[in-house]
Amino acid sequence: MSFIWATRGRTWGFRFLATEQPGQDPLARYEEAFAGVRDVPATIRRRTGMLAVRFPDPEGRQDRSGRPIPHEFVLTPPLSDSVRSVEDAVEQVWPLVRERYAEVWELPKAPGSVSDV
Repeated sequence: MSFIWATRGRTWGFRFLATEQPGQDPLARYEEAFAGVRDVPATIRRRTGMLAVRFPDPEGRQDRSGRPIPHEFVLTPPLSDSVRSVEDAVEQVWPLVRERYAEVWELPKAPGSVSDV
């Protein structure tokens, strides 16, 4: 299963931790998916062929400045087909990345992106 996943850690800033295709810059697709919903803390937005979802860290983690950690995903079918709300995303998508994030969020430097989570 592939998707784009962007987040930040306790001490490192915004990074893509998962990308759809290895070696490709996910920024353009991410920006297209999240256009118009930049400052909304929890959102879902369906576009042709993709679904943008943002939610705060389900475990309440914050960065070193005390800001909530957001998780942003660009989902594609078939995963996007069953996600209809932010709550669906937390239930269906968060379990796919929970362990990986627990391993990296406190690292002093951002980890590299991976193509398959």
